[in-house]
Amino acid sequence: MPYAGEIHYQGTVTGGNHRNVLILVHGAGGSYLYWPPEIRHLAGRDILAIDLPGHGESKGDPKDSIEAYAQVLLEFMDRLEIDQAVLCGHSMGSAIAQRMSLDFPDRVYGLILVGAGARLRVHPQLIKEVSRPETYHQAVSQIMAWSFSQHADQKLARLAGDRMKESSPKVLAADFAACNTFDIRDEVGEIKQPTLVICGDDDQMTPVKFSEFLADNIRGSRLEVIPGAGHMVMLEKPEDVAVLIDEFLEQMARY
Repeated sequence: MPYAGEIHYQGTVTGGNHRNVLILVHGAGGSYLYWPPEIRHLAGRDILAIDLPGHGESKGDPKDSIEAYAQVLLEFMDRLEIDQAVLCGHSMGSAIAQRMSLDFPDRVYGLILVGAGARLRVHPQLIKEVSRPETYHQAVSQIMAWSFSQHADQKLARLAGDRMKESSPKVLAADFAACNTFDIRDEVGEIKQPTLVICGDDDQMTPVKFSEFLADNIRGSRLEVIPGAGHMVMLEKPEDVAVLIDEFLEQMARY
């Protein structure tokens, strides 16, 4: 398994111009597996899917701030000598991508924000429940109920929940703490990179209005709402999301 420091990742980078590398950043309590093969293995693309610290196969401890996770991503790029990349983040991963674009703009060539928001508040009761071993599995089951649309394959939802339950409560608690303090509503207009915003029309975790706010405030951005999908839109509609990402990367290659 390839590692860059403590960070486990899947994928390879070929060629000398790395600015079209796509880095996939999962959401709270997730891993690189939350990006399905249809997206991780887009033909002809350099794509790296990472596990954040303490998640999946990565070592280290989870972080409790989006700024700290952005620093982790910056160091990951440095280790692999990637000067610029297109960042694709889901939920908490989208917050990390947005923070990177603001704090280290010269390292971000483009943004793909999936199930995203400029603010990611988490209910205090949910933070409490995920931090306690005795209520953790129940809380994850509730998160999954909110994360998939009514049309979703229930086997897929159970698999996603089982993967999240493999993480320790401290991982999801730290992630939710990071999300809860993330709020760039006053800064989002400063994002200058070409941006694609993707959401499901049945997203209960980050409703469509969150994506509309991003699209309205990031100049030149493009919003795509996918019918019949929830917060885990990339798992429910992998082919649709893959096509949108591929088209965006093709556009970026022309700049």
